[in-house]
Amino acid sequence: MLSPDADIIKEIEEQRPRRPVGLLSKREKDTLIERALVGLYRWYVARSQATRNWNPDKSFNWRALRTDHSPEVNKLIEGFYAVEQFVPDYTSKQVMLTRKSHGRAYFHLRWGSEEQKHSDMWLNALLFLRHRTLGWIKEYTHALRQIEYELPWDDALHMLFYAIVQERATQLNYLNTAVIARGGSEKPELKGDADPILEQAAVTIARDEVAHYSFFLEIARVYLYYYPARALEAMMDVLKNFAMPALDILPNGAEFYELVHRTGVYGTRIFARDVMQVLFEQLSVTGRKAVEEGVRRSRQVPDENGVLRDTAVFGALDYKAVEDAVKRLFGKIKTYEQETGLADVDPTSFVASGYAAT
Repeated sequence: MLSPDADIIKEIEEQRPRRPVGLLSKREKDTLIERALVGLYRWYVARSQATRNWNPDKSFNWRALRTDHSPEVNKLIEGFYAVEQFVPDYTSKQVMLTRKSHGRAYFHLRWGSEEQKHSDMWLNALLFLRHRTLGWIKEYTHALRQIEYELPWDDALHMLFYAIVQERATQLNYLNTAVIARGGSEKPELKGDADPILEQAAVTIARDEVAHYSFFLEIARVYLYYYPARALEAMMDVLKNFAMPALDILPNGAEFYELVHRTGVYGTRIFARDVMQVLFEQLSVTGRKAVEEGVRRSRQVPDENGVLRDTAVFGALDYKAVEDAVKRLFGKIKTYEQETGLADVDPTSFVASGYAAT
């Protein structure tokens, strides 16, 4: 009888999972993810109504908005307004993509209603800046509404990570605009653009973006916990190909892209330092190279019933930290359900994935 080749034995040993595969079936994991989505969605709506219930017309003293801003600021506001004109596309397409999920689809409806306020707020800013005539604004709006935005990914998991990155990037766009409106820009051409109304508007929207980002981040942790290999792969796909929404279809998209870079509102350095690196830290990911190597080496192995299960890519992930975060999320949902009485009729409970967390 011939002995197996030593190289073959070595390769098999290298591919052998060093930690146990998950004990839950796909159906069980999907059920737990949906419970988290529904619970977090309910909590989110209650918090949104209590803390961020602002109105785009009445929450700002638009008559006090300056009308002598630099050309750069005027163009920034036009660009923000243009990007928000695709809210009907952003919302409807993601609702249809996730419509089988109660929590995710309903959250996108809520998200769309909040993004619609952003659109109306930037319209008011554009009107009261008085930089453009009313006729120009109407024609520009009409031209934008003739264009249809398409989602960059056709599956819900990739769109989850796209939404995380996009919300974080948008938040930074608005926070850096607020810096300009505070008179804090280092750019000489923007030194005279202090405007408390514009600052209030940018900060208000940035707070919404933080809330949206936090929602998607929580759900990403749940996916990382129950489907670590798939989630990490989707995240890296998105990071490698990310672009801000609608810039490629705006009539002046290239000009707006150059403007946000030139004014320091957003750019590649900000993306690397304040988007990607922050995302890795908050998701307990060890780094880009580790993730790429982990995804490349990940395998699927059969359980005792012959069902293929992901082996976790633990070298790229602090799995214990992810588990702790998911437990906190389920704890927050449990507290909310106890406060509202939902725990009496349909309680949500945390169930461990079955992967080793040490």
